Amino acid sequence: MEWNFQTAEELTTALRAGDVTSAELTDRAIARIERDDKAINAICVPDFDRARAAAHGADQARARGEDRPLLGIPVTVKESYNIAGLPTTWGMPPHRNYVPTEDAVQVSRLKAAGAVVLGKTNVPLGLQDVQSFNAIYGTTKNPWDHDRTPGGSSGGSAAALASGFGALSIGSDIAGSLRTPAHFCGVYAHKPTLGLAANRGMVPPPSPALPTDGDLAVVGPMARTARDLTLLLDVMAGPDPLTFGVAYGVTLPPARHERLRDFRVLVLDEHPLIPTGSAVRAGLDRVADALADGGARVERRSPLLPDLTEAAILYTQLLFSGSVARFPVEAYERLRIRAAQLSADDQSLDATRLRGMVLSHRDWIEVNSRRELHRHGWRQLFAEFDAVVCPITPTPAFPHDHDPDPMGRRIDIDGVDYPYFDQLVWAGLATMPGLPATAVPTGLSPEGLPVGVQLIGPMFEDRTPLRLAELIEQEIGGFQVPR
Repeated sequence: MEWNFQTAEELTTALRAGDVTSAELTDRAIARIERDDKAINAICVPDFDRARAAAHGADQARARGEDRPLLGIPVTVKESYNIAGLPTTWGMPPHRNYVPTEDAVQVSRLKAAGAVVLGKTNVPLGLQDVQSFNAIYGTTKNPWDHDRTPGGSSGGSAAALASGFGALSIGSDIAGSLRTPAHFCGVYAHKPTLGLAANRGMVPPPSPALPTDGDLAVVGPMARTARDLTLLLDVMAGPDPLTFGVAYGVTLPPARHERLRDFRVLVLDEHPLIPTGSAVRAGLDRVADALADGGARVERRSPLLPDLTEAAILYTQLLFSGSVARFPVEAYERLRIRAAQLSADDQSLDATRLRGMVLSHRDWIEVNSRRELHRHGWRQLFAEFDAVVCPITPTPAFPHDHDPDPMGRRIDIDGVDYPYFDQLVWAGLATMPGLPATAVPTGLSPEGLPVGVQLIGPMFEDRTPLRLAELIEQEIGGFQVPR
């Protein structure tokens, strides 16, 4: 039996039936990593000795009659999560020797659910890239094409899943960091509703691991099937016990519908600020056709949709105002001078990024007020629709680009160059208002690269896009082993 690409659900069934042990699954996963990861470089911090010990403990627990949601399942964890005894660097060389003494809350939840942690997966410097490379651990490669990126910042996790290095992984998302790697590597990911899953311990070193409410960032699950996403989200969801005094889960509303023909879906394939590449457009059409063939109501436009240009501007301002919050005073002052020199007529996203970096608190309050209006617009839209299907980025995985000036990089969309960070506008569509979004594979591009789309759902109705993802998977297929 080839266990490495079985789903967590299938592995749990086999473990319960006694067809395999956790020790066997863990040994096979480790053997595969040792065989294949020299080329991929997804697992930057292996933890094999403790994984084998945890697997042995899981087998003993099962022999005693215990049964937990992830008991004995091999998983990986994004490097940015604290794991006691392992380095947490966020790819930043000054912190290469920082080793926390306490697990992040989500790592604690994985372990409490019985998961076997194989190790940590690679990230970009400071988690601030659409790729995954840094000076400490090097470059992670896309399992489908080693000359291309697996995405970022959860690129190591997506590459690990696509390579058969564990059944599940956990990542984080502020600018598509779960969804883009899933799209580039042909796996599944879910960006939960803002605030649904506690994020304590997913913090840059050497900051203290405190319970905080993020403005945009979330933590979430990655898997090779939609059902496994739901399984892992149920483990991750819930407030921080330090805040609420006790550890308890959260009861999410059920999916709005169980059958495809009952869903009302808005499909978007155009953005006013960046074109959609032909391969991604074809993936969207495959999903739209499957929805229509299954009897769902599919629309291509709606007057209820919040303004996409303003949404992108608000998202960019919020994202970049936070990205420079800890910059040295001298660097911040240089940014402020550059921003003051911009022409008032320059309304490009490059200019918006620079202005966002030096946003005053007064201006941030105004941007936040505009965000609340967008949130209300989404509430109105989701009274008429159950989900929005749209791109994650405009293209499949692109070639590695290590230009030290990210602002100088370009993204090629069907032969035309665009500013590198402009590709974030689709990810920001769900991030800015805090909506849940599920990344699903839709097949391969003409070049043989994975293409995914995202299913955006109503706030705190995460089970609705997750259920739709399951139904789409049944119609058009899902994860494919890289070839």
